Amino acid sequence: MIGVILLIQLFNLQIVQGNDYRDSSNTRLTREAKIEAARGSIGDRTGNILVSTEMAFSLEMYKTKVDDQKLNESILLMTTILESNGDSYIDPFPITINPCEYHFKDEESLMEWKKKYKIPETASAEEALYLFRDRYNINSENMKEIRQVLAIRYAIETVGYSTIRSMEISNSISRTSVVQLEEQSNNLVGINIVVEPVRKYHMGTLASHIIGYASRMTKENKDEFERIGDTYEYENNDKVGQTGIEKVFEELLRGEDGKKQIDMSVDGIVTGEYTAKEAIGGSNIYLTIDANLQRIAEEQLEANIMKIREGGFGQVYDAKGGSVVVTNVKTGEILAMASYPDYDPSFFYNGISTAQWQEYSTDPNKPLINKAIQNAYPPGSIFKMVTAIAALESEVVKINEYIADNGPYYIDDDTRPACWLYNSYGYGHGRLNVSGAIEKSCNVFFYEVSSRMGIDVLADYASYFGLGKKTGIELYGEKSGTLAERSLGEKNGYVWSRGHTVIAAIGQGSNNYTPIQIAKYVTMVANDGKKVDLSLIKSIVSADGTQMSKSDIEAFVNKKLGLSPDDTPEKNIKPENIKAVKEGMKSVTGDSTGTAYSIFKDFEIEVGGKTGSAETGTSDVHAWFVGFAPYNDPEIAVTVMVENGGHGYYTAEVVREIVAEYFGMNVQNITEDMSAEYEVEMIR
Repeated sequence: MIGVILLIQLFNLQIVQGNDYRDSSNTRLTREAKIEAARGSIGDRTGNILVSTEMAFSLEMYKTKVDDQKLNESILLMTTILESNGDSYIDPFPITINPCEYHFKDEESLMEWKKKYKIPETASAEEALYLFRDRYNINSENMKEIRQVLAIRYAIETVGYSTIRSMEISNSISRTSVVQLEEQSNNLVGINIVVEPVRKYHMGTLASHIIGYASRMTKENKDEFERIGDTYEYENNDKVGQTGIEKVFEELLRGEDGKKQIDMSVDGIVTGEYTAKEAIGGSNIYLTIDANLQRIAEEQLEANIMKIREGGFGQVYDAKGGSVVVTNVKTGEILAMASYPDYDPSFFYNGISTAQWQEYSTDPNKPLINKAIQNAYPPGSIFKMVTAIAALESEVVKINEYIADNGPYYIDDDTRPACWLYNSYGYGHGRLNVSGAIEKSCNVFFYEVSSRMGIDVLADYASYFGLGKKTGIELYGEKSGTLAERSLGEKNGYVWSRGHTVIAAIGQGSNNYTPIQIAKYVTMVANDGKKVDLSLIKSIVSADGTQMSKSDIEAFVNKKLGLSPDDTPEKNIKPENIKAVKEGMKSVTGDSTGTAYSIFKDFEIEVGGKTGSAETGTSDVHAWFVGFAPYNDPEIAVTVMVENGGHGYYTAEVVREIVAEYFGMNVQNITEDMSAEYEVEMIR
């Protein structure tokens, strides 16, 4: 009996209702789509969330079997709804209207684009726009409507989509747009509204050069993933880390996408959606930085640069930008790292506008560059602690040995460099020991001791303190800098001379270092010469709560960045030698003749410091100040560098404010009342 019933049902399905089912199957498509995993959060050392992923409405589009007219009408309706509610959408078309003009980084790029799309070389932007209108069969004379449709049609051609792979139109649309799009669903083809994770940068530009940004996958990303053997199945619309922590830890932050099935009629109407596999969120990364200290570092750096530009210290310099690095002396953890000018990472996630990209990319002060790690500069007088330590350790000078500075220093009949004081006033510093030479920043003292020990000893100690090589910080783009050493002469076709050595001894000549290298060096000085490894990563916690070990993090970073562990042996610098150098640094801020005394004279915490004014071979003079506090038991070290800041003394204010924030002090405004003669004394 059961068999008879089954045969009847089979006959009914295949014969009686067969046409109905065939009609249904011909008008319905089933697509497999992903459920995007929530990207891991990035927080500071105290748990403050700097970047997170929040759920939001996004709009995606599939290819459907409709003609150009229907597609263009649908796109115009969709973009009109989005614009009316202030929602942005994908728009890679490189011509704007009002005014109508091209947007390319240079003339060569424009010509290549014209050639690719068969646009006459002499075609104006308006003429090119109308050629694309005809290319996509857009039936409108309204410039604004044409431009709306072109945004999506050009994206379809350049980004791509298919009947099974969607193209993201917008990853964050308002609820009002959602309602209006759903109301117009019968007039919209191929679109699907989904709830998916969206990246939120909660503190604006704060720590932007550390955090970096994520944005839509590019061909360069695909090539890189292939090169490093990353087989994760990305799609064209996926967001991937492009810079900073977002890029280095992409594999950990991205999580694991889930899967869903979407039923859609052939004319583009969604009829059903089903979850096939749940998504797994990415790991959360906690940085060593303190958000409050980071904010102070950024604010004070910007304020200092503006003050220098406006002549707030008595002389105007066109300060171009700068950086700050704050470290924990005992652990090497980076508590703050600022680079000015900065940028807003949120602009990139949805696809940065052409105008905003032009603003960033053409700014001569390079806001997209992390000046703390990507630019190298001559250090000037802040290098003198290296020279002092090398001289003391190699025993070419004693702690209490005095060397006379009477003005010019004789190298040969044609080469007689002088101390900065002699160049300004016509007399030298007189007799100084090593501590006094650091306090007064006496060039002649360092000329003499470097002549005694030679460049090989000096370069060896500079290298020990991390100068001229990458620190291994967990970011892409770190420069190695240039260490002044004998091999440079051989490499560049000249014989290294005594003259090269004495200039290198005061941080000039071939010396070029990144601020983060200087930060490591000063941290090691504050830590009595002991090795310190700098780091930005406090911890990494997976979605299931498992914490990644320090050794695994280090191995991951070394592999990703192509680094090797630092195997430089400990030098065990004599305590009395490091003490003599640090006493000189204490005098810089604490003695009335010190080059930063007026900044720290009423400060409650004793600070060791050093000013530096580095000549560049042009009219620019870079300003440095490095310091550590408290003097007797250092906890933090601070490095400040301002491009064309004029005098190192000018940047000392930044260090004072950062130290005050770290120790919870109520800082009063710093007096600027000083005599012109005393200000000149501050140059070095």
